[in-house]
Amino acid sequence: MIIFGTKGYLYQLTILTLVCGRCGNPAAHTLRKRVTKFTLFFVPLFPVSTKYATQCTFCGAEQKVTKEQADQLLAQGTGGPGAPAYGSPQQQPYRH
Repeated sequence: MIIFGTKGYLYQLTILTLVCGRCGNPAAHTLRKRVTKFTLFFVPLFPVSTKYATQCTFCGAEQKVTKEQADQLLAQGTGGPGAPAYGSPQQQPYRH
Protein backbone atom coordinates (compact mmCIF):
# COMPACT_ATOMS: atom_id res chain seq x y z
CA MET A 1 0.00 0.00 0.00
CA ILE A 2 1.31 3.46 -0.99
CA ILE A 3 0.18 6.53 0.93
CA PHE A 4 0.38 9.81 -1.01
CA GLY A 5 -1.30 13.20 -1.03
CA THR A 6 -0.64 16.91 -0.68
CA LYS A 7 0.10 19.26 2.19
CA GLY A 8 -0.12 23.05 2.27
CA TYR A 9 2.42 25.40 3.78
CA LEU A 10 1.85 29.10 4.50
CA TYR A 11 4.80 31.48 4.73
CA GLN A 12 4.54 35.11 5.83
CA LEU A 13 7.14 36.95 3.75
CA THR A 14 6.81 40.55 4.97
CA ILE A 15 4.45 43.18 6.33
CA LEU A 16 3.79 46.30 4.24
CA THR A 17 1.78 49.47 4.73
CA LEU A 18 -0.56 49.78 1.73
CA VAL A 19 -3.92 51.36 0.98
CA CYS A 20 -6.53 48.62 0.99
CA GLY A 21 -8.57 48.27 -2.19
CA ARG A 22 -11.64 47.16 -0.24
CA CYS A 23 -11.86 49.41 2.83
CA GLY A 24 -9.65 52.27 1.59
CA ASN A 25 -7.64 52.48 4.82
CA PRO A 26 -3.85 52.76 4.82
CA ALA A 27 -3.18 49.66 6.89
CA ALA A 28 -0.62 46.92 7.34
CA HIS A 29 -0.83 44.13 4.77
CA THR A 30 0.87 40.77 5.11
CA LEU A 31 2.47 39.28 2.01
CA ARG A 32 1.99 35.52 2.14
CA LYS A 33 3.24 32.61 0.06
CA ARG A 34 1.11 29.46 -0.06
CA VAL A 35 2.94 26.33 -1.26
CA THR A 36 1.24 22.98 -1.86
CA LYS A 37 3.67 20.03 -1.84
CA PHE A 38 3.21 16.44 -2.99
CA THR A 39 3.77 13.98 -0.15
CA LEU A 40 4.70 10.30 -0.21
CA PHE A 41 4.34 8.45 3.11
CA PHE A 42 3.80 11.85 4.80
CA VAL A 43 7.16 13.17 3.54
CA PRO A 44 6.91 16.35 1.41
CA LEU A 45 8.79 15.78 -1.84
CA PHE A 46 8.27 18.64 -4.30
CA PRO A 47 6.05 21.72 -4.71
CA VAL A 48 2.93 21.26 -6.83
CA SER A 49 1.71 24.88 -6.76
CA THR A 50 2.81 28.24 -5.37
CA LYS A 51 0.46 31.19 -4.86
CA TYR A 52 1.02 34.67 -3.46
CA ALA A 53 -1.51 36.97 -1.76
CA THR A 54 -1.70 40.11 0.36
CA GLN A 55 -4.13 40.38 3.27
CA CYS A 56 -5.30 43.60 4.91
CA THR A 57 -4.96 43.48 8.69
CA PHE A 58 -7.75 46.05 9.10
CA CYS A 59 -10.64 44.42 7.22
CA GLY A 60 -9.20 40.99 6.36
CA ALA A 61 -9.58 41.34 2.58
CA GLU A 62 -7.23 39.08 0.63
CA GLN A 63 -5.95 39.88 -2.85
CA LYS A 64 -4.03 37.46 -5.05
CA VAL A 65 -0.82 38.75 -6.64
CA THR A 66 1.55 37.32 -9.23
CA LYS A 67 5.07 36.15 -8.45
CA GLU A 68 6.51 39.27 -10.11
CA GLN A 69 4.28 41.56 -8.03
CA ALA A 70 5.21 39.61 -4.89
CA ASP A 71 8.92 40.05 -5.67
CA GLN A 72 8.42 43.81 -6.13
CA LEU A 73 6.47 44.07 -2.86
CA LEU A 74 9.09 42.01 -1.07
CA ALA A 75 11.85 44.32 -2.32
CA GLN A 76 9.74 47.31 -1.25
CA GLY A 77 9.12 45.79 2.18
CA THR A 78 12.78 45.06 2.85
CA GLY A 79 13.89 48.43 1.53
CA GLY A 80 15.62 47.01 -1.53
CA PRO A 81 19.25 46.03 -1.94
CA GLY A 82 21.69 47.64 0.47
CA ALA A 83 19.05 48.29 3.14
CA PRO A 84 19.83 47.23 6.69
CA ALA A 85 18.46 43.86 7.67
CA TYR A 86 15.69 43.59 10.24
CA GLY A 87 17.06 43.92 13.72
CA SER A 88 20.39 45.41 12.68
CA PRO A 89 21.39 48.80 14.04
CA GLN A 90 20.46 51.88 11.99
CA GLN A 91 23.59 53.79 13.02
CA GLN A 92 27.24 52.95 13.35
CA PRO A 93 28.43 52.40 16.93
CA TYR A 94 30.15 55.33 18.60
CA ARG A 95 33.93 55.09 18.53
CA HIS A 96 36.48 57.24 20.36
